[in-house]
Amino acid sequence: MKGAVPSVDGGRIHWKVTNLPEPQVGADQILLKVRASSINRGESVLLRSKLPSGAGGIDAAGEVVAVGSKVSRFRIGDRVAGRCAGGFAQLAAMNEFEGIEIPADVGFEQAACLPVSFVVAHDALVVNGRFSPGESVLITGVTSAVGVATLALARYLRASMVIGTSRSPTKLEKLKPFGLDAGLPSAAGELAAAVKKATSERGADIAIDTVGAALFHDVLDCLAVDGRYATIGQMSGSPKVELDMDRFAMRRLHLFGVSNRLRTPPQKAASAQRFASEIMPAIAKGEMRPIIDAVFPLDDVEAAHAHVYADRQVGKVVIRI
Repeated sequence: MKGAVPSVDGGRIHWKVTNLPEPQVGADQILLKVRASSINRGESVLLRSKLPSGAGGIDAAGEVVAVGSKVSRFRIGDRVAGRCAGGFAQLAAMNEFEGIEIPADVGFEQAACLPVSFVVAHDALVVNGRFSPGESVLITGVTSAVGVATLALARYLRASMVIGTSRSPTKLEKLKPFGLDAGLPSAAGELAAAVKKATSERGADIAIDTVGAALFHDVLDCLAVDGRYATIGQMSGSPKVELDMDRFAMRRLHLFGVSNRLRTPPQKAASAQRFASEIMPAIAKGEMRPIIDAVFPLDDVEAAHAHVYADRQVGKVVIRI
């Protein structure tokens, strides 16, 4: 089968499409004929510390062509999306608990946008962020994959206001039709005043931060009393900041991180299935859809990653298999 294999040269990740052996399916796994996968920035962090033995890619959407002996939820022919290793290949093995059934009216390319970005955004905004309708949301790096997923979720869940940051005014303008109320530059020292003005001096109820250390203190100043702060990505580089504990105590702020690296299989399963039960019906009805920036064929996987690393995208970049 064809698959895209990553390598690292001088700190830069490269991709080569080559012939690979077909994956073996474990007792609790399904084998997908992959139709689409997507690029996730978080994978690049993992690749710099450890390369996979085969294809890269950490999600996939496709049709089940084989099932392990202990699999009970899926059958051959089912359309499934989920997290997995080796999504940039024609075939990929996926743990059954990661699988999400794809509704009939949702295409494979749309489905490939869901298992990482949307599940993470739902985890941050709803599960841990305890979002309630009528609250305001601040999203740093709103044009990223997790950023636009959070925008879509916040709009569907009836946020009173969604504020997003980006270094590109053009990108922010592109998100206005998708429900972005206020687009602000990602400029340290200026963000808090702009957010306070947009929220009648109250501040944002919850911040979903994909940028990291460069804006950390600015985002804190943007929050309302009892505000919640979810840190997801580190696009600005260093993950280290200084904390003033009195600042948190006086304003009753809540800080939490969202990552799946140390989660157990039951925890990952619960996260995926809660997303499926709460959000997939809306996606099936067309009430909310992923924002796809571009679709590249598997043979152009190197160009697709260059597009992402150059920060050109507004939304998800999908690999068609």
